This record gives sequence, C-alpha cells and structure tokens, in this order.
Amino acid sequence: MENTSDKILKIITDTLENNKAEDMTVIDLNGKTSIAEYMVIASGTSQRHVASLAEKVFEELKKAGYKSSMEGEEKADWVLIDAFDVIVHIFKPEVREFYNLEKMWQSAANLRK
Repeated sequence: MENTSDKILKIITDTLENNKAEDMTVIDLNGKTSIAEYMVIASGTSQRHVASLAEKVFEELKKAGYKSSMEGEEKADWVLIDAFDVIVHIFKPEVREFYNLEKMWQSAANLRK
C-alpha cells in the first residue's frame, strides 16, 4: 500500500513529466533529514515554462486533496513548492546549475532518477 508521501510524489513526478519538465531528479530524504521524505528537482526551459510547471503541480495536488504552498512564482527563476512530505524545486537551467542542490544533497541522500 502506498503511503501519503509516495502518492504526493507520484502526482508531482507525473505532472512534471506530462508537462515536459527537463532533467527531473528525485532525492530520497528518508532517514537523512526531518524536513521532508523526498525532494524533487526539475528544470523548465524558460521563466514561463517554470511558472507553468509550478502552477500545474500546485493545481494537481489541490485537485487530489493535498495542501501545498508555493514561493517564487512571480519571478519564476526558481519556484519552490512545499507539499510537506515532498519539497519541489523547479529551476531555469542556469539557476539550477548555480545552486546545484543535487550536489549539496548527494552526500546525505541516495539519488535516483
């Protein structure tokens, strides 16, 4: 049986894939930190694409009955969605490269694609 965080993760990853997010990575945070169970990092091709991806993820979570909050959608270089059990970062590629969250979490978590 799927737990809540796995259901939320599936909604997020399916929505990102269906809306052409690029270079999606899921980082399993279980046992590594208490902030969330998973972190999803993905890229959009432009500010408009980043904002659209974030809005679609937010809408799909809401439709499924899950609450989340979103920050950064105005500028849309980097949008953060906090779905409590799952943290989502959607970046423009150059901003993602600059912050390099995957590298920061690599030593603390197992990466899986």
